[in-house]
Amino acid sequence: MNWPTSIFLISTLALALVATPAYAFFYGIDWYQWAIFFGLFLATGLSITLGYHRLFSHRSFEAKWPVRLFVLLFGAASFEGSAIAWVSDHRHHHKHVDHDEDPYNIRKGFFHAHIGWLLVKLGPAHPLDNVRDLLSDPLCRWQDKYAVPLAFLVGFGLPTALGALHGGWIGALGGFLVGGVTRVVVVQQMTFFINSLCHMVGDQPYSFRCTARDSWIMALFTFGEGYHNFHHEFQYDYRNGVKPWQWDPTKWTIWLLNRVGLVSNLKRVPSEKILLAEVVSAQQRIRSHLARVQAAESMCRIAAAWHECMDKIAASLTTYREELNHAIEEKKRFSRDALLMIRRELRLALAQLKIGSSIMAS
Repeated sequence: MNWPTSIFLISTLALALVATPAYAFFYGIDWYQWAIFFGLFLATGLSITLGYHRLFSHRSFEAKWPVRLFVLLFGAASFEGSAIAWVSDHRHHHKHVDHDEDPYNIRKGFFHAHIGWLLVKLGPAHPLDNVRDLLSDPLCRWQDKYAVPLAFLVGFGLPTALGALHGGWIGALGGFLVGGVTRVVVVQQMTFFINSLCHMVGDQPYSFRCTARDSWIMALFTFGEGYHNFHHEFQYDYRNGVKPWQWDPTKWTIWLLNRVGLVSNLKRVPSEKILLAEVVSAQQRIRSHLARVQAAESMCRIAAAWHECMDKIAASLTTYREELNHAIEEKKRFSRDALLMIRRELRLALAQLKIGSSIMAS
């Protein structure tokens, strides 16, 4: 057992489920305490998704020292460890996803991927040889050295002090329970869901190479991290929700920081490369369904017609795939109209696939 981590996770969860409702019953939770909760929820949640994840783990953009200091302070307040330790685990996850060396391997079950890997250490700690870039950063080394006191000071001390300023000792208790303990539990569960449910719930529009999935529902609860299939295929892109309508507050925050000059060098995967991944993924799905149809002993007239339609669509997707590959190799850019036309054909293919699958299932 990893006793310090286990005791902390279990005790904070118990306090959030028992002590916080009891406090709300006897004293009530006013707007000020909710403001502390949501303010620190945004600060610590974004420090994980924007800071620990997209900035430090994947270097998808560059940030000036005020941004780096902010995410290191409030990242510590999430009680998810130092940036150096967090990033090391995450880079091992990407390198060995769904295999034994993956710290939160979903193939070992939901509980292991969600929280079990933190409660029980099944092997020796991973070496830090994959975070040499962070080890050379003085701010990251400082945060790593003082991660625990910073966590208690910013994560529990700050909301307790803010609560005391507003309501004395009762306000201090509310600040500790609502803005401190309960907020820590919510942010941690948000992160844990990325490791577990984002490898179980949703679609795989970009790649079938691992279990990572895209889910708009998960994106709502994880500051946009729910578009996990895209992220695993294009991990160095600063966006997870790559489509304009997809919910990704982390992406929007990075964009705003870029507009005011606090971050720079935002990395984006070319549209042609993203569309190529969608075409390849659609072809794989079509081939999989066609193989199941062909394996049947008999095929009805409707299924045969659908089979012929899918063959034609698969052939057209092959043509688009070759064109996109050629454009990427020659470093050419498609026109906006050409990209829209291919996306329209792709949506038609997936719609036909869904209709055909429903027919075959009935």
